[in-house]
Amino acid sequence: MTTLVRGLKARVQKLQLFWGLQVSYKNKKIQGSMRSQGERMKKLLLIGLLISLTGIFTTAQATVRKTTYPVVFAHGLAGFNNILGYYYFGDDGAGGNFVGDACDAFLEIVCNGGLNSAQKSFAASVTPFQTSEVRGTQLADQIQSYMTSVGASYVNIVGHSQGGIDGRKAAIVLKQRKGYTVVKTLISVTSPHRGSPVAKYILDLGPGVTNVVDTLAKYYGSIVYGAGNDGVAAAKQLVYNDYSSTDGVTTGMKAFNLSYPATGNIANRIASLVFAQQGIDMNPALWLLSNGFYNIDADGAACATIDSDCDNDGAAGRGNGNRSDTDDDGLVGINSAQMGYRLTYSTCFLCDDYMGTNSTLGSVDTINAPSSTQQSSHASAVAQDHLDETGVPPDTMSEYEFYAAVIDYIAAYGG
Repeated sequence: MTTLVRGLKARVQKLQLFWGLQVSYKNKKIQGSMRSQGERMKKLLLIGLLISLTGIFTTAQATVRKTTYPVVFAHGLAGFNNILGYYYFGDDGAGGNFVGDACDAFLEIVCNGGLNSAQKSFAASVTPFQTSEVRGTQLADQIQSYMTSVGASYVNIVGHSQGGIDGRKAAIVLKQRKGYTVVKTLISVTSPHRGSPVAKYILDLGPGVTNVVDTLAKYYGSIVYGAGNDGVAAAKQLVYNDYSSTDGVTTGMKAFNLSYPATGNIANRIASLVFAQQGIDMNPALWLLSNGFYNIDADGAACATIDSDCDNDGAAGRGNGNRSDTDDDGLVGINSAQMGYRLTYSTCFLCDDYMGTNSTLGSVDTINAPSSTQQSSHASAVAQDHLDETGVPPDTMSEYEFYAAVIDYIAAYGG
C-alpha cells in the first residue's frame, strides 16, 4: 500500500506540472481550464488514483531505484543547506522542499514521491564564498561525520556548480583519510571545471566593483552560514588560469585540476551534466546578465595548446565567434562543464524521468585536456539555465523528477 501511495504521489506531481499547478511539460506553461486550484487538485487525485489502480504502472515504475549508499548533495557558490526550511536543493513547486526527502511516512504530503521510501540523502553546507580548497575539506568533514551517524562506509556525491568541484576535493580527502575509495559515484551538475568567464568578467571590473561584491558576499555568507567568506578568493578559484601573479598565491581551476584530478580511483563512477539555455525561459537575472552585460561564447574548437585559455575569457578553450547560440547556461559554458562521462537527461510525462550516458563523447579523465569534440559539442546538453536545478524560481523543470533520475542513475552503477 505504501508503494502504491508513493507511486500515486509521483504521478500526481507529474500531472500537477502538466496542468499548470507548477510548471508545464516541455517548457510551455499550460493554464488549467478549471475554475479553482482545489477543483484541479481533486481531478488530479482522481486521475492518479485511477491510473495506479488500473495497473498501467507497476510498482517498479512508481519509484526509482534506491542507492546502496547515501547520496550527499553539495551546493554551489553562494549556496546553503536550507533557509527556514527552503532548501538550495529544493523543488520550488513544493515550497523548496529537499529533493532528497523520501516519502517515508504513511500519507506524507510534502516529499519527493518518486524516491524509494528507504532512500538516504544528506544536504551538506559549506562556506558560501570560498575556494574549493577550503570548501572541499569542509565537505569531506561533513561527509565523514554523516557517515559515522548513519553507519555508512561509502557515499555518493552530487554537486551543483562549485559543489561539483568541491566534491572532487572531498573525494580525494576522504580516500586519503580512510585508505580506500569512499565515493562510489561522483556527479557534477553544470560545474565550471575549466573556469567561468563570468568570474573573470567580475574580477576584471576592478577593485571598485570587487570590493563591493566582496562586502556583500561576506554579509550574506555570515547570515546563511557564518564567518570565513571571501568573495574575491571564490571568484579567483573559478577562473581557469592563475588570475594574478602578484597576490602571492596560485589560484584558478587549471592548478586545482592538477592538484585534484578526476583520476586515481577517487570514485568508482564519475559523470557530469552539461546545461545550456538562451532566451526568455532563462532565469530573469541570468537573462539580464547574458543580454545586458556578458554573454559567454563557449563552443569553439580546442586551442592549439589543449590545456590553455587561448581567448583569455576565463575558461579553457575558446568560442566559435557566436555569443548568441545556446552554448552556456548563463554562468558556465559547455566547454567547461564535462568531467568524466557526459550524462543524458530525458523527461517522461506519465513515467519516471531517466538518465543515461553519452558513450559517443567518451569520458574526460584529464580535466585540463578534453578533446576538441568534448569542448565544443552541444550533445546531451540539458535545456535549462544555471539556477533551474536548484530551488530558485522561476524555472521550467521539476527538481524532484530531475534528482530522482540522478539517484536512479547512481543506483544503476552500484552507488
